[in-house]
Amino acid sequence: MTVKSSISLTDEQHAFARELVSAGRYPSVSAVVAQGLELLKVRTEAESMELEALKLLLEERRRGPFVSPDEMRKRLTEMAERKRRDAGLRG
Repeated sequence: MTVKSSISLTDEQHAFARELVSAGRYPSVSAVVAQGLELLKVRTEAESMELEALKLLLEERRRGPFVSPDEMRKRLTEMAERKRRDAGLRG
């Protein structure tokens, strides 16, 4: 189903949309706007999924074992030393 809607574009937005139509990339300014909305929808959905995944990861980490600052420094130092050795660097 298609719904007619009245929208306002800036001169710059309208000129850009007309350029896309003139170049044959879209059949009309309406098609350009519809594609832009579809891209915004996809991006918004992806951001929502990423945010939910981040929330789940943080919750999982909260429930996991706590690593003290000293233990974290030790782990980071060991990791850096291992990387230097693997790269053939002294350290």
